[in-house]
Amino acid sequence: MELETSYPVRVDQDVAWGEQDKLGHVNNTVYFRYFENARIAQFAKLGLNTTNSGFGSILANTQCDFLKPIHFPDRIRTEIGVSRLGKSSFVQQYRIFSYTQQCYVATGNSVSVYYDYAAARSAPIPEQLRQAIAQLEEVRGVR
Repeated sequence: MELETSYPVRVDQDVAWGEQDKLGHVNNTVYFRYFENARIAQFAKLGLNTTNSGFGSILANTQCDFLKPIHFPDRIRTEIGVSRLGKSSFVQQYRIFSYTQQCYVATGNSVSVYYDYAAARSAPIPEQLRQAIAQLEEVRGVR
C-alpha cells in the first residue's frame, strides 16, 4: 500500500568535525549513519525490537541523493516516514535539513524487511506493527 509520507519522526543532531573528509564536507558514508539514527528512533516509536521476540527489522536496501554538501559546524534534522507498506517489508523515506543552509541537503529511502531471526527469513508484518505505523503516519485503514 502506498502512503503519503509525513516524516513524523525527526532527529536533531550536531555535525561533528570528524565527519568531514579531506575536501571539507561531510563524507557521503555519514549520511547513511544519519539515516540509521532516524530509523532507530522510528523503530523505538513503533516498539520494534528483536530483544525478546526473535522478530524484527532487517535492512534490505538503502540509497541517498546528495543535494548539497554539509559542512562543520552545522546542526541537522533527519526526518523519516513510511511511504509503502507491503506484506513483509516497508519503504522508509528520509530527508536531511541543514539549519545553517536552511534547506534540505539530502533525500533517500530504504527498504526494511520484517524478519524471523530464528528461521532466517522474512515474515509477514504483524497487524499490531501495521497499526503502529498507521498511527505514527496518521493514516487510516492501512492493511
